[in-house]
Amino acid sequence: MSEENGAVLQIKDLMVSYGGIEAVRGISFDVRAGEIVTLIGANGAGKSSTLRTISGLVKPKSGSVIFEGEDITGKDSTAIVSRGLMMVPEGRRIFPNLTVLENLRIGAYLRNDDLEEDIETVYGYFPRLRERSWQEGGTLSGGEQQMLAVGRALMGRPKLLMMDEPSLGLAPIVVQGIFDIIQRINEAGTTVLLIEQNANMALHVAHRAYVIENGRISMEGTGKELLEDEKVKAAYLGSVKN
Repeated sequence: MSEENGAVLQIKDLMVSYGGIEAVRGISFDVRAGEIVTLIGANGAGKSSTLRTISGLVKPKSGSVIFEGEDITGKDSTAIVSRGLMMVPEGRRIFPNLTVLENLRIGAYLRNDDLEEDIETVYGYFPRLRERSWQEGGTLSGGEQQMLAVGRALMGRPKLLMMDEPSLGLAPIVVQGIFDIIQRINEAGTTVLLIEQNANMALHVAHRAYVIENGRISMEGTGKELLEDEKVKAAYLGSVKN
């Protein structure tokens, strides 16, 4: 692991372009072992592009991604997963024609050891998935599919779990449950990088946070500091009571 600030992940001067459009414009930030770090910002601010670049789905124009002291910039996604970076993608993207259990097993596709203990751990987080274990993923509710997407990522035993908009399209009571689980997963030892439009929920669980605007980081601080910042309140929290 890098000695610099105890960071498990370091993003340095990252630039990402699609054609002639700059989506990410030279951002730098870090994630320390054991933290929940969140990136908040408006739709199109560059949050998902950042996550997709870290996970190897997009090649950056310039800059670097350092994980545990190793430069993984531009490596393919399988190589990145093998190092312990797992992503829960936006929109869940489970396999609809496979059962819950089959989806979970696919999350461990790079492993060749016994999976039963980890399956039980996932069922411990999400008892509903145990009840639905032989049900096809496509027949689950949106909230259950999000549980399955998180569970599938956990089957890879992530050192860093990246989550792209986990609350998207879910009812408020389901969102609360998902964020409770994010905290439990973190407390059990998994570092989390969270991309989320629901700034109120994200800042409540985050140790540290960064605000991305137009592809650049405009603010940073602890979750509590940004929750109390008047600019953040006006731009992202609306009339939400903290």
